[in-house]
Amino acid sequence: MGLGSTTKKIQMMADKAEQLYTQLNEVKKQLEDLRIKLESTHETVAGLEVKHEQNRAILEALAEEQGIDVEQVITDASIEDAETLGEDEPDTDPGEIADDEKVPGAPDEPTEADPRTDPGSGTETS
Repeated sequence: MGLGSTTKKIQMMADKAEQLYTQLNEVKKQLEDLRIKLESTHETVAGLEVKHEQNRAILEALAEEQGIDVEQVITDASIEDAETLGEDEPDTDPGEIADDEKVPGAPDEPTEADPRTDPGSGTETS
């Protein structure tokens, strides 16, 4: 009867090996598809970068023709963007914890100094 259980175990291992082999082939196919998409995306981005540089050159030439200082326009736009971002930020200090983030039951501030962390206590514990 020992051979029957060994045969079952071997068959189970063979089935698992087939499943793993199938999964491995699926992963290999997905990886190949991903490589193809990556190459395509890289080509697209490279083409867009070239177009962007061409458009920038045209815009700079037109701006120069019209007497517009391109660097000043870029600086002004950057300042406006920074100001807009600043308006969207909350008015709280980054180190401050918002009321909804506080742990229930935890004190807002320590009630007494901890001698291990208080530099003014004059004693040192280890």
